[in-house]
Amino acid sequence: MQIVFSAATPEDFERLLALRLSVMREHLERLGRFDSDRARARFSAGFAPAFTRLVHLDGAFAGCVTLRPGGEGIELEHFYLRPEFHGQGTGSRILACLLEETDQAGQSVHLGVLKQSPARRFYERHGFVFTHAGEFDDYFIRMPRQGTPSLAR
Repeated sequence: MQIVFSAATPEDFERLLALRLSVMREHLERLGRFDSDRARARFSAGFAPAFTRLVHLDGAFAGCVTLRPGGEGIELEHFYLRPEFHGQGTGSRILACLLEETDQAGQSVHLGVLKQSPARRFYERHGFVFTHAGEFDDYFIRMPRQGTPSLAR
């Protein structure tokens, strides 16, 4: 599987919002938090094309991820894969590419995960450590590593 990242543009907003809704809806509904207008507003407030990458697998659009420089490292946001790519190790391969990049830059990676989301276990398997809880999200950090092998090759 060939993973290729490309730059997002403002024109990608609707496609990426639709992807976010398809991935997050079930989890938000479980918490009684799904509201399409609120989801649009939240995604719009955090959508930063300059830091957002489209993910292509073997030439096909598969998802997106945002790596935003922050005060204490890199903020990993909006990591969404189309549902047909879930459960196959694809997310792990993509995340390994991203973490290799942040490791080489010596940057820690910070992220928030919706409470009760299965994504929590995914990130913990990749070395993220819980730091604190917010009202709706749990927050994690992964410190940079030296010599981390890439799974994407």
